[in-house]
Amino acid sequence: MASHRRPKQQSRARVTVLTTAAAAAVVLSANAANAAPTQKLSKDQVKAKVDDLYEKAEQATEKFNGAKEKQQKLQKEISTIQDNVARGQQDLNKLRDGLGSLATSQYRSGGIDPSVQLFLSSNPDDFLDKASTLDQLSAQQVDALKKIQDKQRELAQERAEASEKLKDLSSTRTQLEDKKKDVQSKLAEAQKLLNTLTAKEKQELAAQQQRADRSSSERVNLGDTPPASGRAGAAFSAAQSQIGKPYVYGATGTASYDCSGLTSWAYAQAGISIPRTSEQQANIGTRISSVNDLQVGDLVFFYGDLHHVGLYAGNGQVLHAPHTGAVVRYETMSDMPFQFGVRV
Repeated sequence: MASHRRPKQQSRARVTVLTTAAAAAVVLSANAANAAPTQKLSKDQVKAKVDDLYEKAEQATEKFNGAKEKQQKLQKEISTIQDNVARGQQDLNKLRDGLGSLATSQYRSGGIDPSVQLFLSSNPDDFLDKASTLDQLSAQQVDALKKIQDKQRELAQERAEASEKLKDLSSTRTQLEDKKKDVQSKLAEAQKLLNTLTAKEKQELAAQQQRADRSSSERVNLGDTPPASGRAGAAFSAAQSQIGKPYVYGATGTASYDCSGLTSWAYAQAGISIPRTSEQQANIGTRISSVNDLQVGDLVFFYGDLHHVGLYAGNGQVLHAPHTGAVVRYETMSDMPFQFGVRV
C-alpha cells in the first residue's frame, strides 16, 4: 500500500540561511564582474617610483652610516676606559700592598699603628675623617691613604662612565638595525616594482641605465674649468679612478661605494681624514654658496637634509656615487637640488 506521508520540509531557519548565502554570492559575483582590473604601471611609472625609493633608501643609508660610525666610536671609547680601569686597579692594588707592608712591619716591631689598623678594618673612603683625631698618623701614612682614596674615586668615576657608554652603545646598535631594515625594505619594495615589468621592459631599463653610466664617463664635457690642484686635486683624481664602480649602501671602497663613502675615501687618498656621513661632511671646511664659485674637488651637497654628496667636476658637473643600480659617474648638477659646496 503506497504511503501518503508528506515529504519532510527544511526548517525555516535553514532556508533563510541558504537564501541569504545565495544572495551574498550573487552580490559578490556582480561586484567582481564590475570591479575595474588592477592597472599595470607603465615602464616609466615604475622607473619613477623606483627612483624615488632609491632616493629614500639613500636617506636611510646616511642615517645607517651615522649610527655605524657612532657604534665604532663608542666601542673604541669603552675599550680605552676598560683598559684604564684595569691599569688603575693594578695601581690601587700596589698602593694597598704598600700599606699592608707597613702594617706587617709595625706588627713585627711591636704592634700595628691604630691608624693603619683602622684602614685595614673599615671603608677607606671615610678613613681620613675617622682618623683625623688620631695623633699617630705620619705624613707618609696620610699621603698613602690619600692616594688610595683618590684612586678609588677615579676608578668609580671611570666605571660609571663605561656603564653609561655601554647603555648608549646598546641604543645605537638598535638604531643601526632599524636603519638597516629601513634601507633593505625600500630596496625590496623597489625590486618588487621592477619584478612587475616584462622581460623586455627590464632589458630596456637596464640598457637605459648602462647608456647613462657609459655616456657620463666617456663623453662628459667638463668645459674649460681649471684642473684641481693640491689636496682637492689629489682627492678628485682618486675619485676619477673609481668611475664605473657600483653603488652599494654602506660601502667605502674599493669594490663599491655609497655617496659619502666615495668622498671620504677620495680625500683619504689625499691624506685628509673627513667625516663619514654627508651631514657631517657638510660641517667642515669653508662653505661655498654659489655654483659659480666652486672649484674642482670641492664637496657639493644636495637635497634639504643633505643626504647626498659628491665632488665638483667643473662645468656644472658632479662626480659621485648616485644610487642603487648605478655606478660612480659624472652627472649634471641641475638634476638634483644643489644646496652648497664645501672647500676642504
